[in-house]
Amino acid sequence: MAAVPLGAWEHLPAGALAGRTVLDTANYYPERDGHLPELDAGGLTSSALLQRLLPGSRVVKALNTITPHQIRSLARPAGAPDRSALPMAGDDADAKAEAARLLDILGHDAVDIGPLAAGWRSEPDTPVYIRPYLGEVPPMNVEDFLRWTLGTPGVAVPAARVRELVEAAVRRPAGEARLPSDGG
Repeated sequence: MAAVPLGAWEHLPAGALAGRTVLDTANYYPERDGHLPELDAGGLTSSALLQRLLPGSRVVKALNTITPHQIRSLARPAGAPDRSALPMAGDDADAKAEAARLLDILGHDAVDIGPLAAGWRSEPDTPVYIRPYLGEVPPMNVEDFLRWTLGTPGVAVPAARVRELVEAAVRRPAGEARLPSDGG
């Protein structure tokens, strides 16, 4: 697993990754990544784009809705009443099973939200993206936010709640605010 910004995807070694499961932890931010018309229009998810660039690999969208510190701070053993779940999407059942095993090892349940085409339900500004795992987030810039997350233990989000949040997602063009609290 490697977190690679969209702008560097063209440099990924497609041949070396052929036959492997690739976890896509990236998120598309047009203001950071530049505008990609297919993604802006919602005709394609970023994970589906990655799958096109890595045709011999099996891409699974996972670990993109939670900050690195909360991956650790919210980790719990299987069956713990306060264990969090994380959404994942993919087109290959075996690859999704591998991703689910990794999430379990990391201390989280997996919620399969469907194929890569459904991965938009866990992209930035959807209900399951970051905020549920942090609780109330004060207004701040990105650098302060990243520092703030390091001191925040996080909030457990069980699988049933992840499913509810995923189902509540509304697809809009990339970069457009989607949460009422953000004015969208």
